[in-house]
Amino acid sequence: MNFIFVFASIMMAGYSLKTPLQKTEYVRRNYAKSVSNKNLCQMLIHTIQNDSGSVLLAYAGALNMIWAKHIFNPIDKIETFFKGRNQLEQAVKKDSNNIEIRFVRYSIQAKCPAFLRYHRHKEEDKKFLIENKKHLNNKELLNLIEPIL
Repeated sequence: MNFIFVFASIMMAGYSLKTPLQKTEYVRRNYAKSVSNKNLCQMLIHTIQNDSGSVLLAYAGALNMIWAKHIFNPIDKIETFFKGRNQLEQAVKKDSNNIEIRFVRYSIQAKCPAFLRYHRHKEEDKKFLIENKKHLNNKELLNLIEPIL
């Protein structure tokens, strides 16, 4: 039953989310829910897996890191986490002044277990977000950033 739901959701998302902006808005709205919802996380990954824009690449990386939480096999968990980390860092390199990308990285680093050693930019990103959130026109994104700071 879960497979049918995921497959149907992926197909629906593929038809209704044509542009990168639509996909970004959809992922942004559902990003936090993906931590506790395995099916949603999987659907979001499939929705944006072939997009190359830097914001969607950041979300793809973060979602892969979150997906690692849902995987049972420890080796697969680590491989998936590091794949996501590489995608997220690639997005930051592409557009380091993008507040949404820095938010995505901060949100992962703020919740990441210490043993994974992914905290190096946490304070830098937090400072960047605090200094730049006043320039945001997107209230939905601002509502995501505020609580995590």
